Amino acid sequence: MQTEILYRPAYAAARLVLEAGERVKAEAGAMVAMSGVEIETSTQGGLLKGLRRSLLGGESFYVNTFTAQASGAELWVAPALPGDMVSWELEHPLLVTSGCYVASSADVDVDTSWGGARTFFSREGLFLLRVTGRGTVVLSSYGAIHHVDLQPGQTYTFDTGHLVAWSEGMQYGVRKVGGWKSTLFSGEGLVTDFVGPGRVYLQTRSQDAFLSWLIPQLPQPSSS
Repeated sequence: MQTEILYRPAYAAARLVLEAGERVKAEAGAMVAMSGVEIETSTQGGLLKGLRRSLLGGESFYVNTFTAQASGAELWVAPALPGDMVSWELEHPLLVTSGCYVASSADVDVDTSWGGARTFFSREGLFLLRVTGRGTVVLSSYGAIHHVDLQPGQTYTFDTGHLVAWSEGMQYGVRKVGGWKSTLFSGEGLVTDFVGPGRVYLQTRSQDAFLSWLIPQLPQPSSS
């Protein structure tokens, strides 16, 4: 699969060029256009796995599988929110925050992963998506996307609302940005400390921050 990211960073879309018989999995609703491709819809692993992915991972219950009918077939995919996209050649397991997975090669498995107490107070809740296997995975962000490569023992702090994905096996923990006053009134809330080695992808905008600005601007219903 050849992947080309176009129109970044504001309204990115991914153009996937496939060989004959090659298959690609994508989130329901991610397809923008296609040529020479057949589509099949399923839960990808049965009812329970579909429910875990939907209820716990925040992704769609159904997954679409696209199969190229001839070499040079094309599939265009894009996320629901405006922002950037990235293509990652998967060699080791990857943890992805809810809503950032878009598509992947057929041999890549996407499932929920127990986050434990480390993510209990974070935006992602108790579950993250765990992406494993060999192949290409396409992720999206709200705003532009940027990666930080951490050296062994290096610590880096990220706002939880800006996290997209990171290498499995990295040590990380969620904490308050400072005292309770800073946590409640600084606008920063909770942060996550990561310890290398590994790579972290982040987004330059936060859905939570945007909603915090937007909701007070919306017209209120009349009391009458």
